[in-house]
Amino acid sequence: MKKVIATTAAPAAIGPYSQAIEANGIVFVSGQLPIDPATGEFAQGGVTELTRQSLTNAQNILKEAGLTLENVVKTTVFLADMNDFAEMNAEYARFFTANPPARSAVAVKTLPKGARVEIECIAVR
Repeated sequence: MKKVIATTAAPAAIGPYSQAIEANGIVFVSGQLPIDPATGEFAQGGVTELTRQSLTNAQNILKEAGLTLENVVKTTVFLADMNDFAEMNAEYARFFTANPPARSAVAVKTLPKGARVEIECIAVR
C-alpha cells in the first residue's frame, strides 16, 4: 500500500503527481522546485537561495511524514547549468552536515517553469 504525503508548507504539485509517496517505510519526495509556497513564485536570489528553497520544501514534506533530513538516504539534484554546482553544493552542505546521503547531481537541458535547480529525495523510517 502507498500513502500520499501532502502539505501546504511546500508548493502544490504542478501536474499529476504527489508531493511524496510512502511505501513500506520509504518516503519518495518528488522533485522540489525552488518555489516559495507562500507566494507561488521562485525564491529571490541566486543558486544559493534557490537551493535553500528546494531543500526547505523537501524538508517540510518530510516533516509532514514525521521525518527529518536525517532520514534521507538518497538525493538527486538537477541543475540547468553545471556551472552552478559549487554554489549549490555549498548550500546543500548546510542542510546535510553529518552523515550526508548518497547523491547524484546532473545537468539537464531544461527544468519545469525554467527553474535553475530541482531536488528530489528518498527517506527511510
